[in-house]
Parts: sequence; structure tokens; C-alpha cells
Amino acid sequence: MNLTSSEGASPTAARQTVYARLFAPVDIASLAAFRVLFGTIMLWEVWRYVDLGRIERYYVEPRFFFTYPGFDWVRPWPDGGMVLHFMVLGALAICIALGLWYRASAALFFLGFTYIFLLDQAQYLNHFYLISLISFLLIWAPAHRAWSLDAWRRPALRAQTAPAWTLGILRAQIAIVYVFGGIAKLNGDWLRGEPMRLWLAERTDFPIIGALFTEEWMVYLFSYGGLLLDLLIVPLLLWRPTRLVAMLIGLVFHLTNSQLFNIGIFPWFMIAANLLFLPSDWPRRVLRLPPVARRAGSEMPLSPRRRLILAALGVYAAVQILLPLRHFLYPGDVNWTEEGHLFSWHMRLRDKRGFAQFFVTNPQSGVTWEIQPLDYLTERQVDQMVTQPDMILQFSHFLAEELRRQGHDRIEVRVWSMISLNGRRSQPLIDFNVDLAQQPRTLLPAAWIRPLHEPLTAEEAS
Repeated sequence: MNLTSSEGASPTAARQTVYARLFAPVDIASLAAFRVLFGTIMLWEVWRYVDLGRIERYYVEPRFFFTYPGFDWVRPWPDGGMVLHFMVLGALAICIALGLWYRASAALFFLGFTYIFLLDQAQYLNHFYLISLISFLLIWAPAHRAWSLDAWRRPALRAQTAPAWTLGILRAQIAIVYVFGGIAKLNGDWLRGEPMRLWLAERTDFPIIGALFTEEWMVYLFSYGGLLLDLLIVPLLLWRPTRLVAMLIGLVFHLTNSQLFNIGIFPWFMIAANLLFLPSDWPRRVLRLPPVARRAGSEMPLSPRRRLILAALGVYAAVQILLPLRHFLYPGDVNWTEEGHLFSWHMRLRDKRGFAQFFVTNPQSGVTWEIQPLDYLTERQVDQMVTQPDMILQFSHFLAEELRRQGHDRIEVRVWSMISLNGRRSQPLIDFNVDLAQQPRTLLPAAWIRPLHEPLTAEEAS
């Protein structure tokens, strides 16, 4: 059979078409505009941390930090180093926006911001993780070859086009955030209106529409509206007939979130990111600049450099697709156990409230006493820890080591926790009979996490 007949193109020809599209030249204007917006928003975020006193409160005052697996060695700078670190991040953000020493600035910003992200799990934010990923991708994007000080200083650097993959990988990363955010909402609680019902009931003072927040139809409008937006906005942005409507809906959605919830720069960042889905020449159209002459894609055979780029793109895409799915390897509800929750784009899916009491026992004397976490942690750290088993385990290890340094040869640590998930009746999160000081910190399922057995009753979901 002739595989190249009219019945269908050969696999080789199909691959060549994909390769040609990935390396085809596209207008660089969209990349350049996103570079400016990214740098500006990052400068704003640095200023917010300075202005709100978060540098000292989050990274100087705490005596203990909750680390990520494999990154226990990441520690804050001593003395005034953390303030200086943020000042350098602000300077790098300016350089990115201006396109000055762009490659070095983007690489240093990625390292500097990711360092901040890794310092304390209590400060985990999905959009901080996203910023680390986007800043990494920007290192490789030639976003400084137009509308930049680098291009002004070095005319040989200037270009009006960039390979399509440099814009495509940014679009793919934003699409992953939306799609996995939508998939995560396909759970029983969200479809029944929780925790949105809880959150809206606490915000009835919202201007104009706040009085409607206790109406069931409004609860379901917000719940299902968020679900449908996450699942559909990317294809709607990519399809020309619905692109403008999708942009407007996304704008209203993110602006509403910025007013309803305390989520910092995330809505503004996503508004800027949505612009990546417009045609690559949209900034020229807005500024009424002459269009770039269209050129056909390269028909050159794949060079070793291009093969390396394709391999890197494939590995990156595989990691970003598989990592959010890892929670299916763990038993139980991820919103309860938190196993596989981080880095999975589970955004604002659960409302967990309750407390955790820490009891330490000296087995030699048989004496047991309660430890107050606020003696060691900040209020924000305690609020984050009490609902997250991994952080409870870390703090238990810290307590055992701290008391050993005080002369107690062996200490047992047990935790009594009562947690409510999405309005359910409270139930124990941690098995009180287990000495957490002896439990290893691994990526395997934790047997000491009590399974969720309290159902969301009809009364609680109304």
C-alpha cells in the first residue's frame, strides 16, 4: 500500500509538517509585549512585598520554615539579605521589562524567584509556581529581539519574527493551568456548590450583587461558571469567531476574582497571559504599526539543535501534564489528604477549617505535655499547617529535635486534629495513636492520615 497516496499522508510527512509549524517564523510582537507585561507585574509584586512588610513577616521573623521534599537545604539569607534579595528581584524585573541584558536577567530572575518560592511551603501559591515556570520559559524565548534596549544597543540582534514554538510553549503552559484547574473542579463538592457557597455567604457586603450571594442560583452560577471557563476558555481563545467574546469573559472573570478573593497579582497575570492567545501581531495592530512581511516556514532538515529543542519541549510538556495527575496514585480525597495537591493547579477548591494540638511525651518519665505551635511558628504558618499533614509531620520532627537539644533523649509527638472540609462536620485528620516523630517523610501514601468519612450532607450543602 502506498502510504503517501491521497488516502492519507505518511507518518513521516505528518511529522515534517508539525516540525515545520513549530519552527515557522511568527511575529515577535506578542512575545515582546508579554515580556514588558511580565516584567512590570513582577516589579509590582516585589513592591507589594516591600510595602506590606511581607519580607520580614514571611522570611525574617519565622524561626522555622516548612521545606519541600529534596529542598531542605534552601534557607533564607542572614541579616538583611532577604530585603536585598527582593531589591535585586525588582531590578531584574525592570531589566526584563526593558529588555536590558535580557537573557541574564531572565535566568537570574528565575533562580531568584524560585529560591523565594522554595523557602517556605506555608507561603505556597499556585501563581508563584506559575511565575517560576513562566520565568524559566522566558529564558529561552527571544523576547528581547524587538522593542528592547538590547535590540537598540545591538542592531544585529533585532528581529521581527521568532520561531513559533517560543510562543506556543507559553500558550501551552497557560492552557495547562486552565484545563487542569477545570478538571480538578469536576468533583462532588464543587458540583454541589461547595466551597463556593461558604465563601459567597461571607461576602454579602460585595457591591451591587453581594445581596444575591446567598441565593442558590448565584452559588451555582459562580461554581459552574468557573468550571466552564477553565475548561473552555483556551479553545474559545484559539478559535477566531469566539476569541473576542472569550477575552471579554476572561477579563470579567479575573477582575471579579480580584475583588472577591485575596489572590494578589494572579488575576492580572492571567489577563496578561490571555493576550498570548491573540494573533502574534496583535501589538502592531493596536499600535497601528506596519505588519511584518510573511515568510514561509523553513523546509530545512532537522538540525541537531532543533532536535534538542524538540526533545526539551517534549520532556517539559510531559512533566507538566503528568505532575498534576499524580494525586490519582494516592488513596483518598486529595482535598483532604493533600497528597499530590501541590503543583497540580488545584486552585481554590477546598475550605478547610479546624485546629491541631501537639502533645509530646517523654517515654522514660511518662510525662506528657502540650506544645503551643505559636511559640515556634508565625500565625500564618500555623493557619497553613493545621490542615496539611505533610506540614504537621515536618513540625513534629522539628519539635522532637528541638526537645532533644533541650536534654530529652527521646520524645514522642502526637497530634489531635479536628478539621472540617467544605462545611462538613469536623473529624480527625491525623491518627492520634501514631508517634509522628518516628514517621518518615516520604512521597509514599501516609498511613497515619485518617480517611475522610464525613459526607457532605444536604443540610450542609444548602
